[in-house]
Amino acid sequence: MILTVTLNTALDITYRVGSLRPHTSHRVSEVAERPGGKGLNVARVLAALGHEVTATGFVGGATGRRTRELLADTPGVTDALVPVAGATRRTIAVVDDLSGDTTQLNEPGPQVAPAEWGAFLDRYDELLPAASAVALCGSLPPGVPVGAYANLVRAARSHGVPVLLDTSGEPLRRAVAARPDIVKPNADELAELTGSHEPLRATQDARRRGAHAVVASLGPQGLLAATPEGRWRATPPARLHGNPTGAGDSATAGLLSGLVEHLPWPQRLARATALSAATVLAPAAGEFDHTAYEELLGQAVVTTYTSVA
Repeated sequence: MILTVTLNTALDITYRVGSLRPHTSHRVSEVAERPGGKGLNVARVLAALGHEVTATGFVGGATGRRTRELLADTPGVTDALVPVAGATRRTIAVVDDLSGDTTQLNEPGPQVAPAEWGAFLDRYDELLPAASAVALCGSLPPGVPVGAYANLVRAARSHGVPVLLDTSGEPLRRAVAARPDIVKPNADELAELTGSHEPLRATQDARRRGAHAVVASLGPQGLLAATPEGRWRATPPARLHGNPTGAGDSATAGLLSGLVEHLPWPQRLARATALSAATVLAPAAGEFDHTAYEELLGQAVVTTYTSVA
């Protein structure tokens, strides 16, 4: 079982409009709802790849109930979410059919009380012994300690469970020092962590700070991985236009599935790149186009990275 942690879950809502224009009303041509937040997106993709997944984190209010209803319809994902008094946030993605661009609106998460945080820690400790790997994903809702991910990394390591960390800011800085197995920042998060805007130098610096391996998401330019086994660059075959919401989470699922399947790093990176690209091509946030994924998997380019581009 793979365990995903989403402390700031969301109800993801995707609207499609013909052309998004400021200061006007719009007729929505299509609406889609999905259980969201980084870890739930990762869980859904892992399940689609054939893995058994348990999803934990916080959920509450009417949006939380709707999130759980949708999660219950996801084969392969077990709901181990912890209830809170506050309401789960919503994220709104507005897809412009004319330009192909997406506008994202993210609500804040609910306030988490100390007793609710304690209940989550108890649930996490119960789930860890059965986990083959853990994904710690996304932002921290109000009330959760800034060092939360560092503590969760240490707890997983004490059980011998590998950890993939995907967060940002001070929670990332603190958790890297706890020595997670894989850290997956985007370019901006990596620069904030290390102070370097040169990707190769920044990934190496992040490893020196404690991460066993670092996979940097460079957007349309693909992934850059610095690991004990080597350094690689993985890129999609062409620049893609579509909805990028959840593309990074699909890459995380690809890396995590490759970890538990003991795939060599080049195969993990090809899978992560293909899943990310196939998510951009999907019509709804957090989904991936299965046909496109199979095609892109064979077209992803993975090369040994030896110099600064």
